[in-house]
Amino acid sequence: MELIRGVHNLRPRHQGCVATIGNFDGVHLGHRAIIRQVTEKAKVLDLPSVVMVFEPQPREFFAPQEAPARLMTFREKCEVIAELGVDKVLCVRFDHRFCNQSARQFCDDILVAGLGIKHLVVGDDFRFGNDRTGDFRFLQSKGEEHGFTVENTHTFEWHGDRVSSTRVRECLEQSDFDSAAVMLCQPFFMSGRVIHGEKLGRTIGVPTANFLPKRVRTPVSGVFAVQVRGLDPALPGVKNGVANGVANLGTRPTVGGEKVRLEVHLLNFKGDLYGRHLRVMFRHKIREEIKFDGLEALKVAIQQDIETATRYFKRN
Repeated sequence: MELIRGVHNLRPRHQGCVATIGNFDGVHLGHRAIIRQVTEKAKVLDLPSVVMVFEPQPREFFAPQEAPARLMTFREKCEVIAELGVDKVLCVRFDHRFCNQSARQFCDDILVAGLGIKHLVVGDDFRFGNDRTGDFRFLQSKGEEHGFTVENTHTFEWHGDRVSSTRVRECLEQSDFDSAAVMLCQPFFMSGRVIHGEKLGRTIGVPTANFLPKRVRTPVSGVFAVQVRGLDPALPGVKNGVANGVANLGTRPTVGGEKVRLEVHLLNFKGDLYGRHLRVMFRHKIREEIKFDGLEALKVAIQQDIETATRYFKRN
């Protein structure tokens, strides 16, 4: 898959495509239905498929402290979209200049002059432009003017309710990881490269792999039973590239931490993980993060967490 970073990097070779536009946070069932329409139509027309996304996401730009927690980082989103067979992702920088565009400017400059779209798929609630005049009917009229077709996609429902990023977040907040996994088509995960930490875990016999979440806010926090993908299958404790573990996602108040960090202890595992890019899949919440009275109390709690996680994985 090709990643096009910014409208200024569009070239004549990018002309002619089937496209869709959106945030696609989580790439849930509804998003996948849209992307499937795009890739299927692209095959019929023998054209590349394009997904246009925004960075930052619009609500993060207008009110960063009030924006919802991301389900996926930009890299995670691109990885999943690539897995769905999309040919290109166009990442548009959402800034003052971009959001001041009218719907007509956006359509003429990006969709027509930039991408030369032949077919566009949009959600039933899609609107754009600083004047908010960009909707399905507007796109249809522009399509007639410039020679492209527009296809609507209707709300995707599961168990009688609309599948949305908001609904997935609500499930995660309620520690309903099974429902979230159904809507995401995979377990909720966070990924990253293992970095060097303070190595306090080693001093209490519980070494951890440390990650930076790379989010302003995280949709979950606390202690979890997790599975980690991307490991060397030859290492002890790893089966089919996956190992079970216990993760703490938070500020680590017992040791005076301030920044949010994801720390994962792998069960029955030995090996060096520094620099490896791993995917941490959240399976079950064990407890909230707590400030303990010193390292000994923390060590006792971690051992209890390990026992809880071990029992969980034996049952599941």
